[in-house]
Amino acid sequence: MDLFQKCQAFYSDPSFAESLGYPTNPTRAKELGVYPFFIPLDHSEGTEVTIRGRRLIMLGSNNYLGLTTHPEVREAAVRAVEEFGTSCTGSRFLNGTLALHGELEERLATFVGMKRALVFSTGYQTNLGVFSALLGRNDVVLCDKEDHASIIDGCRLALGRMHRFRHNDPGDLKRVLNACSGDVGKLVAVDGVFSMGGEIAPLPELIPLCKEYGARILVDDAHSIGVLGRCRGTAAHFGVTDDIDLIVGTFSKSFASIGGFVAGDEATIHWIQHLARSLIFSASLPAPNVAAALAALDIMEREPERAERVNEIANEMRTRLSSLGFDVGASETPIVPILIGDSLKTMEVWKAMFEAGIYVNVAIPPAVAPGKSLLRTSYMATHTRDQMERVVDAFSSVGRALGLID
Repeated sequence: MDLFQKCQAFYSDPSFAESLGYPTNPTRAKELGVYPFFIPLDHSEGTEVTIRGRRLIMLGSNNYLGLTTHPEVREAAVRAVEEFGTSCTGSRFLNGTLALHGELEERLATFVGMKRALVFSTGYQTNLGVFSALLGRNDVVLCDKEDHASIIDGCRLALGRMHRFRHNDPGDLKRVLNACSGDVGKLVAVDGVFSMGGEIAPLPELIPLCKEYGARILVDDAHSIGVLGRCRGTAAHFGVTDDIDLIVGTFSKSFASIGGFVAGDEATIHWIQHLARSLIFSASLPAPNVAAALAALDIMEREPERAERVNEIANEMRTRLSSLGFDVGASETPIVPILIGDSLKTMEVWKAMFEAGIYVNVAIPPAVAPGKSLLRTSYMATHTRDQMERVVDAFSSVGRALGLID
């Protein structure tokens, strides 16, 4: 078989695409005019974007605090370009560590209540590095079935064994922990806020199990920092920071930048710093991105009420969309899914919302389980009352026109 034969099959054969986990062939979706991915934005103003000359309300961003267009964040990035240039042209391990990196790491550790933090070039690379560095051949990692792909991929790179437990189910975690026989190192890994459903991990129920079975616990707060615990994340939300071993975060959501970090005790971060291949063999985060994250952190510390505001907006929208007849699942955060089920139908709804001036995200397999396709809406602290009214009106008209609601 020619190496590229599968590429042609994926392009033209729906059954081959299905065998890879894609229930709707991307080429077929393009032919039907409902392909929802890789759409170029001409301009972005945070809560609104321009696409091909049309303005749309943005409900697909993870810009929860609305800081990507904040003057302080923009100015910090510009100043850093002027002072440091556009790249470090080297890894953190060698010539790519700036004083700015150290400043951000110290402040992040304090912010999330840990002893030390380490900054990576992306959030995805953070999880690849952390899991592959920590898990040896005789170690076991236990992951929630809806953990982010970066956690799963990090576990696959590691030498240890990975087990999955049912989503947000402490009882099933206990079953899996009990099955991990022998004196093995154990790590439980959960998203603080799950990126598709918007649910919060039940840390107060998971922590006692970890202590009972001698397991460490890692919380990926990519979608939690800026949203929960007065911006400080899931552990702060529950008041259990002292019981968490590692916190992972990303700068591509509330921090209005790009990059990621892990925070924990001194020795563990020192280990990761010297053994995480995705840190050692990647160019370091450029100064403008570091400066933007620092400026966003300034605002989070100064204005924690932004977290309250985005949750108020999300609570209202969740209630209103549910009252219209939409299934919003078990969401508790600014991530509010519209559960539809069928993948092609989900893309048809996406297209109708797009035409109505609302930009939402589509999640179909393999990003979600088969039969669980959804529209993913997410809210910002800077969304206005008028914008929310327009969103509700659009969902109402589209939902009725396509038979989703009565």
